[in-house]
Amino acid sequence: MPPYNQPSQARITLVGAGPGDPELLTIKGQKAIRSADVILYDSLVNPALLTLNPHAEKLYVGKRKGQHSLSQRDINALIVDLARTNRHVVRLKGGDPMVFGRAMEEIEAAREHGIPISVVPGVSSYSGMAAYHQLPLTQRGISQSFWIVTGTTEAGTISRDMALAAQSSATVIVFMGLGQLAGIVDLFSRHQPADYPISIIQNATRPDVRTLTGQLDNIVALQAIAQLGSPALVVLGQAARHLQDVEAHLATHQLQEA
Repeated sequence: MPPYNQPSQARITLVGAGPGDPELLTIKGQKAIRSADVILYDSLVNPALLTLNPHAEKLYVGKRKGQHSLSQRDINALIVDLARTNRHVVRLKGGDPMVFGRAMEEIEAAREHGIPISVVPGVSSYSGMAAYHQLPLTQRGISQSFWIVTGTTEAGTISRDMALAAQSSATVIVFMGLGQLAGIVDLFSRHQPADYPISIIQNATRPDVRTLTGQLDNIVALQAIAQLGSPALVVLGQAARHLQDVEAHLATHQLQEA
C-alpha cells in the first residue's frame, strides 16, 4: 500500500510503561501520555497510568498468554488507522518497548504508511526486578555479563540461545519462561551442578510480588506447589542466590521485630 499523505498532527508514540510500579514511568513517557488523543495499552500496563490523561480514548489490546487479545497484525492496522484520523496515538507497552515488545513490527507499519513514529524507553522488567530485589546482574569476580532470553519462541519451543546461555557463567534472565521451566532446568542441568541457584519473581515491582528461590534439582517441584503465575522472570546463576540472601535477611528482621 502506498504511503498515506498524512496531516501534520498524525503521529504515533511507543511508550515504555515500566515493569508495574507506576512511579517508574519516565517524565518523557508521562508527557506523551498526557498529549495523546488515543491510548492503546496492554495487560502489563498499570491502570494508574491511564488516569494521567482522563480525556484520551483508551483501547485495550491484550497481549497476554491465555487471554483473548488482538493479533499483532490487527494492532498494527489499528494504530495506523487511528493515526490517519489526524490524532496522536500512544501505544503504551509494559516494560521497555524494545525488549520483547514487538516494537519493530509497529514501527515498520507506521513507516510503511508514512506516519511519524517515535519511541520513549521504559524501565524493563529485568532491570526493575534486579534493583527492587537487590540482585546484581553483574558482580566483580562473579558474573561479568548477563543474558536476556525468551523462554518460549513464536513456535512454542525453547529458544536455541538457551542452550548457549546454560553453558556460560553469566546471569541468565528468562522472559516468558514459566511454561518451559522443566525444559529450561533440563538444559541447565547438563552444564551446571544440581545446586545451581534459580529464582522466580512474579510481579517484581508491584505490591503483589511473589518470589520463589531454589536450585536446579528442586525448583520444578517447588513451583508445582507455589504455582507462581505470569508475568514472571526466571533468574539463573549466582545472582539468584542474592534473592535467597535478601529473603533470609528479611525473615530474620521480621522475627526480631515480632
